[in-house]
Amino acid sequence: MNDQELSRAVQYVTASTSYGRETVESIVKTGLQELTELALQSSRQFERDALLEYVSQWTIRRTGQPEPLVREVLGFAGRWLDEVYQEVHAPPRSSGGTDSGEDEGAEPV
Repeated sequence: MNDQELSRAVQYVTASTSYGRETVESIVKTGLQELTELALQSSRQFERDALLEYVSQWTIRRTGQPEPLVREVLGFAGRWLDEVYQEVHAPPRSSGGTDSGEDEGAEPV
């Protein structure tokens, strides 16, 4: 996720809640950073709900914000969290770059 996407997420959540931009930015940025770090450091795959629960708890501790506030903000940022989650669990791309152009399962001619 780049800075523009993060800014868009913060703007959306700020407009959707009654919380200030600084508070929302701190929560969203902390949650997304932890999700990304976890993905880079762990070879284990987690279920979405378990992973988001972990990120919520981490964000609560890291920001010092009350649990209901963090859960609400991350709930509104769910679309972006899901995008990062999908990127984390995307199958690795082949580095060979050898695309034969054949359809899968097609009989050779």
